[in-house]
Amino acid sequence: MITDAQPPVRPWGQAWRLLAAAALGVLLWLVTASQLPVGATGPRVDWLTTGDPLIALACLIALLWRRRFPVVITTAVILASTVSVLAAGAALLALCSLATRRRPAETAVAAVLSVVTAVLTVGLYPQREVPGPLWLLISLPALLVGIVVAVGAAIGARREEVRSLRERVESAEREQAARAAEARIMERHRIAREMHDVLAHRVSLVAMQAGVLGHRPDLPADQVAELARGIADGSHQALEELRDVLGVLRASPDELEPPQPSLADLPSLVADARALGLDVTLTVTTSGEPPGSVARTVYRIVQEGLTNAGKHAPGAEVGVTVEGEAGGGLRATVRDSGAARAIAGPPASGYGLLGLSERVGLAGGELDHHPEPGGGFVLTARLPWPVREGSE
Repeated sequence: MITDAQPPVRPWGQAWRLLAAAALGVLLWLVTASQLPVGATGPRVDWLTTGDPLIALACLIALLWRRRFPVVITTAVILASTVSVLAAGAALLALCSLATRRRPAETAVAAVLSVVTAVLTVGLYPQREVPGPLWLLISLPALLVGIVVAVGAAIGARREEVRSLRERVESAEREQAARAAEARIMERHRIAREMHDVLAHRVSLVAMQAGVLGHRPDLPADQVAELARGIADGSHQALEELRDVLGVLRASPDELEPPQPSLADLPSLVADARALGLDVTLTVTTSGEPPGSVARTVYRIVQEGLTNAGKHAPGAEVGVTVEGEAGGGLRATVRDSGAARAIAGPPASGYGLLGLSERVGLAGGELDHHPEPGGGFVLTARLPWPVREGSE
């Protein structure tokens, strides 16, 4: 990956890089000065002691902008090193900085230019000894430039890897935050379903009893007292169930969950509905015991069906049928004959069947609910009942 993005450099990091470039330039300058003939004078010797250091200083200052204008600064410093041995260190630092950007074409041009200027600098000052052959004059600068380019490319690759790792970490953090938000939403939905399943049935029955008291002022005193006791008992049970739900929600994952309803609890559920005036018949024809999640879902289906029948079909006959076997699936049906009398029921939440559909869908089943042509309403659910290994 090719990129111009460079990490910021701290003042100390900038300082030691410039000091290293200056130290390398000073070393080359001292080597050049030691090769001057004894007693040599002239403009070129004067340039070595005056102009050469000034050009090198200007190059070091220009390196402060090498990250903003990499190609321009690198080219200018390399060309300036043609007339300044002391600026060679600055030229190599500029070349290394350009190589970290991982732009092969620009880096190759700058590298060739560096080798050419190094060869030209050999004849800039007088020497006591004759320079070596041309291949040697080219090989040594080329080797040094190659090392510098390789180091710069390695630094650039490492920076890119660090940048990639940071992006992955940030992406992982964003994904984790998204998953956490999704988990919170799912938990809210689960809490809403649990509150509805546990409390709506009980509160609806209490509301129906209170409605009977409000619309039947002619009831005998004993029936009024019985309804009042039913309201009190239902309210107390609703509070107990609410306390249980809150306890489950506050419990830590390591704590044991409270017992969940199953098919064995259906007679008790139907008995409660009968005690509140619903004419309910229950027929359970199952072979074996279904999985706990399936049984719990059937319980909630029957509970919702009885609640809706009590709300919208007071006085109706309600038939509850549960049948099935392992491998053939489980079918639960709640059918009422329609309202036998008019009564103002409690306000509907509108989320009962919706939550039930989600619950059945999570169990891998199908839910169907519709009014009957001759009156009444039917709620049917089909749930999978897999065959357990070793049961045959």
